[in-house]
Amino acid sequence: MSEQAPRLQLHDLHLAQGQRTVLEHVDGRFQPGAITALIGANGAGKSTLIQALMGELRPISGEVVCTIPQKRRAWLPQQLALDLTFPMSVEELVMTGSWPSHGALKGYCAAHYRKGRDIMARLGISHLAHRPLGELSGGQRQRALIGRTLMQEAELLLLDEPFANVDSETVDILIRILRQMADDGVTIIVVLHDMDHLHRLADDVLMLSGGHGRWMAPSALAASASANAMRLALQEVSHAGTA
Repeated sequence: MSEQAPRLQLHDLHLAQGQRTVLEHVDGRFQPGAITALIGANGAGKSTLIQALMGELRPISGEVVCTIPQKRRAWLPQQLALDLTFPMSVEELVMTGSWPSHGALKGYCAAHYRKGRDIMARLGISHLAHRPLGELSGGQRQRALIGRTLMQEAELLLLDEPFANVDSETVDILIRILRQMADDGVTIIVVLHDMDHLHRLADDVLMLSGGHGRWMAPSALAASASANAMRLALQEVSHAGTA
């Protein structure tokens, strides 16, 4: 795990949706080079917190302090948010990761294409480069989405249940890639609903419950008296969707 100073911190954060308070008194630091699992039952405030972390929701009080430039922040939503009818190939999707720093209207140079090909090779999707997104399996699409993030060279990465509806090979590849990104100092926050994935991936855990946040180590979660209840809650969420 990296020894860098935290570049994303929460200070007495209060968040609301409409007139309803969702989270209050949330404090903590997301460490560079660490993967933090964001967990909680349906409606606990995971999506609300992610909106605040990405700068899309203004706190009622308190603050999110993030020193990472906006162009280096990446958000990987659930695959349900991806428009599969849009005529885009795997390579084209990966290449869009250069837009935040390079611009969307500029052409790509040879170095961009070399980087894109290297990324697709790392993810095992080189043979799918010209395949339309709508023809891919869930696991193939997820690899392409991660490829776009690698192209962006994100320093803050938020992912919403990245292992949902993907094959075991893709899970193994994504865990390896995310660990490599963390080793390079990237701050990673991932919404998880599966305890096995949590224990394989997470360095820290932020559990949202009752409008508050509680930090713990993955081992402490497994050993806690509420572990069984949390497992049931996460299993329920995995079938009902993300809050």
